[in-house]
Amino acid sequence: MSAKLGLDMELHKLGLLAPAGYFVGLHIRFASPLISFQTYDQAWLDHYTAQAYALRDPTIAWGFSVTGASRWSEFTIPDTFGILKEARDFGLRFGLSVACGPISSRTIASFARAEREFSDDEIERISQIVRRLHEITEPPESLTKAQIDALRCVAMGDRHAAAAAKLGISESAFKARLNSARQKLLARTTAEAIQRAKDYKVL
Repeated sequence: MSAKLGLDMELHKLGLLAPAGYFVGLHIRFASPLISFQTYDQAWLDHYTAQAYALRDPTIAWGFSVTGASRWSEFTIPDTFGILKEARDFGLRFGLSVACGPISSRTIASFARAEREFSDDEIERISQIVRRLHEITEPPESLTKAQIDALRCVAMGDRHAAAAAKLGISESAFKARLNSARQKLLARTTAEAIQRAKDYKVL
């Protein structure tokens, strides 16, 4: 199974376990995740962004101070700005946060339900999935020179045929290099692969 397929399968499982949505920030470095996924309602996301809650979110503060899992109702960290109370008004009535990984490459994820608290079994299952996601999205130490050259050509605006000619290879070989780079970077598109390679500082 490819890493990308494994990633998609794990995210699908999270969607079933957290029907009111989730946010997963993988390998947070310099205050920003290298990869993130979210399924919260757009109204909440718009409100959260407009209020700049990321800077004050107790789930984020908790995630940088604790390794493990906790229901939001069991947080000991203060919610000074009432963010979790506001989240309830948007249907995120019961929540769970999970944090793992070293502080230099932290993964923090939060999940919500509208009708009840997460059970102990669900918390364990979600925690295992988050840990697997953290592992399979570990940034690659490097790409091959061929992969970097292919991504760089596209980043500079070359079309496939022109890029292949520039590199002295067939167009099918060029596409194969792009495909292998996307797989290594767990990217769905070449544009996403280019951005991720830049984020990982391998391009």
